[in-house]
Amino acid sequence: MKTAVIGLGDIAEKAYLPVLAAQPGLDLHLCTRDRRTLDRLGDAHRVAARFTSVEEVIEAGVEAAFVHAATAAHRELVEPLLKAGVHVFVDKPLADNLPDCEHLVRLAHAERRSLMVGFNRRYAPGYVGLAALPRDLVLMQKNRAGRPEDPRRMVFDDFIHVVDTLRFLAPGEVTGTRIRTRVTGGLAEHVVLELTGDGFTAIGSMCRVSGAAEESCEVMGGGVKRRVVNLGDVVDYAAGETLGRRADWVPVARQRGIEQACLEFLDAVHAGRLLTADDALVSHAICEDIVRHAQTGNTSASNGTGSKGATG
Repeated sequence: MKTAVIGLGDIAEKAYLPVLAAQPGLDLHLCTRDRRTLDRLGDAHRVAARFTSVEEVIEAGVEAAFVHAATAAHRELVEPLLKAGVHVFVDKPLADNLPDCEHLVRLAHAERRSLMVGFNRRYAPGYVGLAALPRDLVLMQKNRAGRPEDPRRMVFDDFIHVVDTLRFLAPGEVTGTRIRTRVTGGLAEHVVLELTGDGFTAIGSMCRVSGAAEESCEVMGGGVKRRVVNLGDVVDYAAGETLGRRADWVPVARQRGIEQACLEFLDAVHAGRLLTADDALVSHAICEDIVRHAQTGNTSASNGTGSKGATG
């Protein structure tokens, strides 16, 4: 199957290309405007089909595409691919604003093509394990040191992982949302999101002026508590504290759910099964609410922000 990888930045090089290049039956086509990077990665993965524009990729007749370009370029890349009949997997976010996200989701439906947003944490083994436990209370942190940022960029490019993971782990329909933000000099320093439903609360936070770069997620309920740290270490707190770590030879892409997300998309294309980004759109809508809150400074408490469900 002719499959394009468009955008060959750090995430594509380190996480996606090693996975895709190892899949039998894939005829990879690489695309980036940086000719030096194109040739370096083409040589490294023995890929002869190399292009510098999405138009060339479409003319080559690809059936599927993985889009890993900068967020600002997502709509201009995804739209022509869908219109040309190409199934698309795109790095989160789908776009950096809700109207563009809605446009692309509608277009995918109209063209009857799969559109999958790469929320890899839904496939990460540690977080999949959390989803199998009682989850009356879900707590997630994703922090960075010394990196306050424009609210829209921070929320759509980074905090969206927290938003979507909370929704993934929510054990029922989300009926209430609360948002708190701190913005200083136009830069977002921290965000707190609370999602509630019948009998559960899910709270996620991000501090960009933290003393550490870290991620943790934990669930509690029914006499159970488990915490996952940096997607690798799993700590259970039943009858003492037990630490489990990623096995030495488990690839990072598998531990972080990237390999599984890629295979889900490719299997669907092979089988003729359409994946939709409808549920992913709900996570983007919450992000738009958070950005609005950060820009206006208004306290937000609302109902009906979306229901739980798996992407695609």
